Amino acid sequence: MKVYTKTGDGGTTSLIGGERVFKTDERVEAYGTVDELTAFTALLADRLRADASLAEYVDALNHILSRLMTVEALLARGEAGGEHLPQLAPDAVAWLEERIDAMQADLKPIDKFTIPGGNSAVSWCHVCRTVCRRAERAALRADQRYGVDAVVLTFLNRLSDYFYVLGRALTARLGVEETLWLP
Repeated sequence: MKVYTKTGDGGTTSLIGGERVFKTDERVEAYGTVDELTAFTALLADRLRADASLAEYVDALNHILSRLMTVEALLARGEAGGEHLPQLAPDAVAWLEERIDAMQADLKPIDKFTIPGGNSAVSWCHVCRTVCRRAERAALRADQRYGVDAVVLTFLNRLSDYFYVLGRALTARLGVEETLWLP
C-alpha cells in the first residue's frame, strides 16, 4: 500500500465516514493539533524513559497517548460514519484529576506563574501544555460549527493542567530550581 494517495493534492482530505473537506476545516485543524500534541507527548515520554525512577510518569504518558489517539479519531468524525469509533469515557477526565491531585499534594503551593526551564524534561512539559491549549481552542472552534463530544473538550482542558503540574513535579523530582515570574 502506498503512503501517498494524491487525493489531497487539491487541498481536501477525508474525515472518518468518507466526507471530503478542505484541509482548513475546523475538524482537521483540531485533530491535526491533537496529532501534534501526541508527537510532543511521545517526545516527553522518551525524554523521561532514560531515568528508571520516572517510570510512573512514562506509564501515565503512555496512557495519555492512547487517549489522545481516541480524541483525534473523535475529532476526525464526519457527518456520516464513525458509529463504531471508540468513545472517550468520562473517567478519562477523573483519571487525569487523580494524577494532578496526587502530584500537587507533594508540591509547595505557589501564588505566581512559573517560568519554564531548568531541565529539558520540564521544558517539554510546557511545550505539551501550550500545544494542548492550542488543541483545545481548535476543538472549541470545531465544536461551535459541528459539535464535539463534551468529554473531549473537558479532557483537553484538564490535560493542559496535567502537563503544568507534571512540569512542577519534575522540577521538584529532578532537583531543579523553580523560577517564579516576578514582574
